[in-house]
Amino acid sequence: MPVLSSVLSVEKPGTAGQKPWCPTLHRVAHNSKLTASLCLSEEPRCLRLTFYPPYSLKIMKIATVIVLSLCLSASATEKPRVATVPAQLAIETLDLVTIARIRDEGLNHSHVMEYASGLFDGIGARLTASPDFKKAEQWSLDQLRRLGASNVHAESWDDFGMGWQQIGTSLQLTAPSTSTFLAQATPWSPATAGEVTGEVIAVPPLKEEKDFDKWKGKLAGKIVIYGDAPKINPNPANLLEHYDEAKLEHFRSYPLDGDQNESHVLSNDPAVWEKAFKEMAFLEKVGHFFADEHVVAVLRPAGSGGVIHDDTGISLGWFVYRPEHKQAIPSAVIASEAFGRMHRLVSHDVPVSVRINIATHFYGDHEPGNNVIAEIAGTDPALKDQVVMLGGHLDCWIAGTGATDDGAGAIIALEAMRILRALNIQPRRTIRVALWGGEEQGVFGSARYVSSHFGTVSYSTKPEEQLVPEFLRQQAGPVTIKPDHAKLDAYFNSDNGTGKFLGIFAEGNSAAAAVFQQWAAPISDLGFTTITLRSAGSTDHVSFDQVGLPGFQFIQDPRDYETRSAHTNQDVYERLSEPDLKQAAVIMAIFVYNTAQRDEMLPRKPLPHPELEEQRTKPLEGIYPTAAK
Repeated sequence: MPVLSSVLSVEKPGTAGQKPWCPTLHRVAHNSKLTASLCLSEEPRCLRLTFYPPYSLKIMKIATVIVLSLCLSASATEKPRVATVPAQLAIETLDLVTIARIRDEGLNHSHVMEYASGLFDGIGARLTASPDFKKAEQWSLDQLRRLGASNVHAESWDDFGMGWQQIGTSLQLTAPSTSTFLAQATPWSPATAGEVTGEVIAVPPLKEEKDFDKWKGKLAGKIVIYGDAPKINPNPANLLEHYDEAKLEHFRSYPLDGDQNESHVLSNDPAVWEKAFKEMAFLEKVGHFFADEHVVAVLRPAGSGGVIHDDTGISLGWFVYRPEHKQAIPSAVIASEAFGRMHRLVSHDVPVSVRINIATHFYGDHEPGNNVIAEIAGTDPALKDQVVMLGGHLDCWIAGTGATDDGAGAIIALEAMRILRALNIQPRRTIRVALWGGEEQGVFGSARYVSSHFGTVSYSTKPEEQLVPEFLRQQAGPVTIKPDHAKLDAYFNSDNGTGKFLGIFAEGNSAAAAVFQQWAAPISDLGFTTITLRSAGSTDHVSFDQVGLPGFQFIQDPRDYETRSAHTNQDVYERLSEPDLKQAAVIMAIFVYNTAQRDEMLPRKPLPHPELEEQRTKPLEGIYPTAAK
């Protein structure tokens, strides 16, 4: 039986009887597929949407809704979503029926919250190289096999450092009254000698080694509250935030001053990081001094309102996961209110004592770091060796269960893979998922994967930069690419919490941004509207971008990711938004599918040349000819 196709054509503004840019509908008999075209500007450039049989009434209804949303998008008088568009904008051919099927499967038959409970409730915190990370790794491999992925395996990225696990941490005030305080061990802290009761002593921040002299002989058997007491705002701001249209419009504009801190793009000034990690290196010396003085444990303030922040930024040294930098003394983070209470009492010479038990366990000095990898094999003989990747990081910190950072990214990737397999999608290119390890300590998993498969980056060897983690050092030498560099189409990352996808950071890639603008049309009704040439930083797509590969992070609704959950004890299942996760998984699946189906790979930026940066930024000569030489 022949099917009917609907071809949408667009009249130019001012055509008699037509509203500006409102599509007109024509019905044309066709035996093999349905094609719809939607013009995006006054020039004859169109978005072509293709429908492939077989069809179902339900899917056709969903497709009709999407077509209507395209009509509304076309007729809306909004400002352009992309600041820079190539002069020759290619027409994107989109399989609208498959997009409708993905939407239906992901929004109406989702299993994302089952993945959430299994990973966050059943396994919990997943510190890199810990026993619980290994459980999560095996769980993820099993889920990928069950959903029908192929080439499912764990891939090692070499020696990470020490395996470690928090068994439990408790802290009770015993004098001048009794109370139970909120506390967590800092990552890779040694254990106390069981439960210990000791007198509390306050030690202000020590700035240099000569400051140790004042405290020598005074700390044996004491429990140190280290640092200044934080000031707590009695009128805190609302922790829940949503990006409104004004904020999204702000993101669409490119920052002319180069400041992209809002999207976590880190400073490229080496002096900033040298200073910060010089201070972290001194904290390591402080820990050794306290150990030499026979301190029982060190307590540090880490947050108020029931939220405590706990990562290696508050440990006694950054590299505490490495055996050569093993922390010398037990330490824990505690609620700032508890810290302030004890600090005030001690400052008034009131004797304070606490009972503390930090129970932790080390599992080896040279544990391997692993990534989880799986695929949906490509079917086009000419394109199946090319790869489209998606992912998030599987590891997390220990205070919560890593639900939003970045368990949400991991389960979004898993659900996207499940959707594609449930629909028996046969992609032209191979689709590969990666759940990374070691992101929190320095994007190790993705960086080592990229260097192993696609290309390498050289970093500064200046002595002053060796205190800085490699991923924060200046890039020095040329990028060296490997044969598979030419086969990686794009990588899509999710690592900003549980919030829905509102758009995508195009990383300065104008040509890719123009493609994404067309892809956004059939999902704009889901809230995905913003394509920006801004970059995002501090997560795994950067590893791809640094070697000249298209790597992208989605713009996500922030919710309470930055204000409450990331790296804290509140990073748990209850912080998740089920509707947002469904939407994100659907959009991830659509972006991956669209990429896999294109005739051409996504456009790339020129290969980076960090070795030329110094030459390109040095002052011009001859500006002041009469200046003294």
